[in-house]
Amino acid sequence: MVQLTWRNGLDDAETAEVENLLAEAEETDGVAPVGEQVFLRLRSHRGVAEQVEPVRADVPGSEHFVARLDGELAGYAHLDTSGESAGQPLVAELAVRPGSRRRGVGTELVRALAQRAEVPLTAEALAGDTGGLRLWSHGLLPDAVGLAERFGAVRVRELWRMGRELAGAELDEPRLPEGVSIRSFRVGRDEPELVRVNHRAFRWHPEQGGMTEEDLREKEQLDWFDPAGFLLAVDGSGTVLGFHWTKVHPDGTGEVYVVGVDPDTQGSGLGRALTLAGLRYLRDVGCPRVMLYVEADNGPAVAVYRRLGFERWDVDAQFGL
Repeated sequence: MVQLTWRNGLDDAETAEVENLLAEAEETDGVAPVGEQVFLRLRSHRGVAEQVEPVRADVPGSEHFVARLDGELAGYAHLDTSGESAGQPLVAELAVRPGSRRRGVGTELVRALAQRAEVPLTAEALAGDTGGLRLWSHGLLPDAVGLAERFGAVRVRELWRMGRELAGAELDEPRLPEGVSIRSFRVGRDEPELVRVNHRAFRWHPEQGGMTEEDLREKEQLDWFDPAGFLLAVDGSGTVLGFHWTKVHPDGTGEVYVVGVDPDTQGSGLGRALTLAGLRYLRDVGCPRVMLYVEADNGPAVAVYRRLGFERWDVDAQFGL
């Protein structure tokens, strides 16, 4: 029988258990069951003065659902509640240990998440799609899709992972607007300007648009962060007009992590120039291939990436209840 508990924070031992479960699922499925933000929250904590207990995975906007079978961790779900006060849906990501699948663990996790989001799992309610809960399926794995469909969830968002080979690739020279140059990010100096441009560029985006200086500094502490691959486009006065933040994965795959330009520069070719500059950087540091994530319904962006040689590799989808 599945034993399910809710946590507003995980201690070090539970956090280690969850990270091991996520690693097992990724090794079996070939895709991480949760996004980067969940890993960041698992490794963060509130200030000691704000904590009831000194637990690590205890940050505002995060709740944790832990499922056990015979005392062993069998499943985990992370619930992002950061948009709840603004009336936005709660967003969940979950994983079931490979050896514990098809034993009702995923079903119990979804039921608990729906209860927390106050989504009644009745035929009448599902037909009306209350929109209170979003469930991510990374890689559109058959079991995950089947679980979502079993509850009548509707696909509401798709995120494509696109990629191309880089080794030996011929890439055009970036053509920058007049008076614009590209330089690397300066830690401790560029954070305010970067966050300002990011907000203007991604005001519409449910995750990226809300990045704060605190979020940025947190990512600066990650093993993969390298300011040399964080390229900023600046005008003659030093004002940041856009950026291309690149990432190199442990297997050597490069990533177009984020490309953003100030809306006032759109139509100048700055976005394409920044993208090319980042691709050339990743090629020159030895990345054999490169990938990126893009919203499936962002037709202009998909078209630009296709012209740059990218093809769709796989899909993440968000299902709504």
